[in-house]
Amino acid sequence: MRYVQEDDKVVLTDFSDFDITETLECGQCFRFDKTDEDEFVVIAVNKVIYIKQYGMERVEFYPCTVSEFENIWIKYFDLDRDYIKIKEILSEDDSIMKEAIEFASGIRILNQEPYECLISFIISQNNRIPMIKKVIENISREYGNDLRGGYYSFPAAEVLNRVSEEELMKCKTGFRAKYIKDAVEKLSSGEILIENLKDMETDELRRELLNIHGVGPKVADCTMLFSMGKGEVFPIDVWVRRVMQYFYFNDEEVSMKKIHTFADEKWGEYAGFAQQYLFHYARIKQIGKK
Repeated sequence: MRYVQEDDKVVLTDFSDFDITETLECGQCFRFDKTDEDEFVVIAVNKVIYIKQYGMERVEFYPCTVSEFENIWIKYFDLDRDYIKIKEILSEDDSIMKEAIEFASGIRILNQEPYECLISFIISQNNRIPMIKKVIENISREYGNDLRGGYYSFPAAEVLNRVSEEELMKCKTGFRAKYIKDAVEKLSSGEILIENLKDMETDELRRELLNIHGVGPKVADCTMLFSMGKGEVFPIDVWVRRVMQYFYFNDEEVSMKKIHTFADEKWGEYAGFAQQYLFHYARIKQIGKK
């Protein structure tokens, strides 16, 4: 991987296994807008950054400095991880996984801010991606800080803790307002210390997240995978369940526990990476939908 400063841009060259469109549109995050083909604006870590990719030859990040790229965006986009190795391990003796990986080989698992990721996936419950993005935008516009270009930061837990459930519902949160309130109350009071969660073992961390009203296994696992570095967790939603049953269980109905056990035994520490390739493949291809 090489990168240089060009005016107000950092230009990434000599890289592999990174596609900005596949990474952003695979369902793991919601704070981005597509402005053109392979061109996006991303709102994260209280910053707004524009990203333009030219095939596998060049990616431009702007406005951005080398220092900011090294300290923020390399980690955020997981650019220092060896995805060639991961994909080789996952696809070994598994033609299904090999096909799913080849379908979107440029996916990388983002390292999002844990609190915002948690609230975002609470909002995602029984919700379509366009509406999830709209609700997050509504909350940010109403209670966050103006960043640039009409984009706003996601408000801190302490800020949302002062907002009533009724006011949150005006942002189109629906029944999820009470879940958001419970989360921000527990975070603001110190009952849950979000900054300490990453250091917990996976099972302990999951139990801690499940103490939040309205956080189930899928929301907890998505939060752990996409913001807490727990690459071994395997979030299961309707698409993942369909594709797993279709390809690995002869299209038979099986329990989530059985799927989790299978994923843990088959993919181990990289189960979360396998999940993301399979999820994106199943959702776009409509696999297993009857």
